[in-house]
Amino acid sequence: MDLERATPMPLPAPDVDRLLTLGARYDCPNGTTAVVVALPTAELPLPSGTVSACDPHVCLSEPGEPFPQSPPPGSYPVTLSVVEFTRPGDEEYTPDRRVAAAHLRLAEEPVVRWAMADGEEEEIQALGEEDYFGYGVDTGTGCFFDAAAGDELYDLLGDGDTLEAGFDARADVDPDDLGPAVFTDPDTGGGLVAFRTGFGDGRYPTWAGYGADGRPVALVTEFLIVPQPGRPLDLD
Repeated sequence: MDLERATPMPLPAPDVDRLLTLGARYDCPNGTTAVVVALPTAELPLPSGTVSACDPHVCLSEPGEPFPQSPPPGSYPVTLSVVEFTRPGDEEYTPDRRVAAAHLRLAEEPVVRWAMADGEEEEIQALGEEDYFGYGVDTGTGCFFDAAAGDELYDLLGDGDTLEAGFDARADVDPDDLGPAVFTDPDTGGGLVAFRTGFGDGRYPTWAGYGADGRPVALVTEFLIVPQPGRPLDLD
């Protein structure tokens, strides 16, 4: 992942449990209300046990270093938090569904602590309270993928038509075409799970969840579209 510094903003860890609770409601400062309406899930094959994240249209072949939180080789579920925005009392407002977060479960243990997933500990400690690490999105699409199969997955997806066809194939399941769309390289077995990213392009943080024994048990990329505790949010 590209450890470029994002636009400064206060960024405590989100309430991930709430993001993954159907019916959870968020009152947004622009007068809209967001409700978690779907939690679509797909399996991510990670035969190498290394995982990374990026915009698959742009950076798949050169995503940077994988997350240091590496699970044992296997297959792991990716769950999307899909929220629907409405504006109560406004009959002209068209409901709008977006992906608020993408959650990769690495183990069954409960999370007792969330911390920034990117960077060495000293790098993270050196960040100001208005800084964060994250990956850039230029095509409104993000993904988790097997970091050892990045080149092969890049070749598999080609110029992007294959990737978009994966979303199109889900149209009957999710007419809003948000994902997850799954691809697996036939040679390495490494997989990729792609999804739409919040309101589109930007730079988005990934958090690592740790169990009571200190092992990483989850990764979640947040797309900064609903309010979180201790964090201002300015939605247009």
